[in-house]
Amino acid sequence: MFEKLIGNETVKTSLRRLLESGRIPNSLLFAGPEGVGKKQFALALAQSFVCGNADGERPCGACGACRRALVFDIPSAEKRENFRQVFSSAHPDVGMVVPFNKNILVDAIRDLEREANYRPYEAKARFFIIDDADKMNDAASNALLKTLEEPPATSYIVLVSSRPDSLLQTILSRCQVIRFTPVSSTEIEAHLIATGKFSPEDARLAARLSAGSIGRALSILPDEIRTRRSTMLQVLESVLVRRDRAALLAISETLADAKNKDNFETDITILESLIHDVWTLKLGDSPEDIANPDLADQLFRLSKGSVTQELAAWMREIEQLRERTEVNINKRIATDALFMKMAS
Repeated sequence: MFEKLIGNETVKTSLRRLLESGRIPNSLLFAGPEGVGKKQFALALAQSFVCGNADGERPCGACGACRRALVFDIPSAEKRENFRQVFSSAHPDVGMVVPFNKNILVDAIRDLEREANYRPYEAKARFFIIDDADKMNDAASNALLKTLEEPPATSYIVLVSSRPDSLLQTILSRCQVIRFTPVSSTEIEAHLIATGKFSPEDARLAARLSAGSIGRALSILPDEIRTRRSTMLQVLESVLVRRDRAALLAISETLADAKNKDNFETDITILESLIHDVWTLKLGDSPEDIANPDLADQLFRLSKGSVTQELAAWMREIEQLRERTEVNINKRIATDALFMKMAS
């Protein structure tokens, strides 16, 4: 049970105990960082409810019911009307609500309310996942409350969120929270090597730049990351060596360009990792402890011109930039401000 899932052993233990005791709450919230496997854990829990293996551990992952529970046909986000419903898996007792662009539609939550009140078709219970639950607006949230206040005995709902603080307090109070943590870089590195798609060197780089997110690690293209890392290294060179503000503004313009919008978070994460590595070397730690050990010589040279307090301040500024970009602030202005503060 859950053996194929990477990391979060404490969560596995908690879910096993709940299943063994037969006391799974009707409403759960899987909360934690992006990309650490929350939805995969929710799907594995759904399998445990529909698994047809009567004589062994559930979920077996091999029976027809387990396999069907993972098969969803979710369309691309082109037509809004397609997302006004619960998407059923190939198993009729497992469903999922997903956002349309950045919003979960109230009609989808109302459809969930209807579906949750139907009795199971094949299994002993019905199981529903609300992915990116923090994307519910007030109308959708209030519609969900009706179901959470009086949950049908044979239906279970798992909310999945990387921003649980964005959920209504009334929703939080009606869910048992299961908290997920970042996956260790060692576990991610081993998993990437096991896929056969990463060399040991590339797996190490991806794992250390993943910030504990297995999803992010799997999406990393090592050669592209090295190119982006070279640009972020130029930021530190421009700040700590050349004192070149014009170069910083030129890089900021490139990062904030509309063509780069899908890579902006990746670029900022790489910059953060380089700053952290400079900080680590400044404190006298081993090059083996840094995220970018192949750049150890360059980063050590940069560390000599750095000040520990400034490095800490830059890390805080990057976190504030992330918070500002989440509310759609102009990325160019935010990045310019970050780089100018670093250069001051």
